[in-house]
Amino acid sequence: MSMNDPLGDMLTRIRNAQLRGKSTVKTPASKLRAWVLDVLAAEGYIRGYEKTTSTEGHPELEISLKYFEGTPVIREIHRVSKPGRRVYASVKEIPSVRNGLGVSIVSTPKGVMTDAAARTANVGGEVLCTVF
Repeated sequence: MSMNDPLGDMLTRIRNAQLRGKSTVKTPASKLRAWVLDVLAAEGYIRGYEKTTSTEGHPELEISLKYFEGTPVIREIHRVSKPGRRVYASVKEIPSVRNGLGVSIVSTPKGVMTDAAARTANVGGEVLCTVF
């Protein structure tokens, strides 16, 4: 997997770790990744994350995954905007996920937030991913 899409890489790591029932998964640290994790934590999809340092001395984020009765809380997590095909949406176009059961995570001029928060703030932006 190339690292042209660091966020996509993190989402894949989360999916793979959940398939194996792991409690935590590590990903190289970046501001964007941390902002997305902040939203996932605030929405209850993950327990949280900690900034750590890898054995090589690189900053990492250790994500604490969340399960309910043995099932991952995150059922689906999809990358929407990709490096090769960016997806932007005006506030009116921001997709609703599963009739509001899931969330879209949007990178807006006011920060990275859920689709609901973006509508409230009346801002559009880049639709990073959807979570259900």
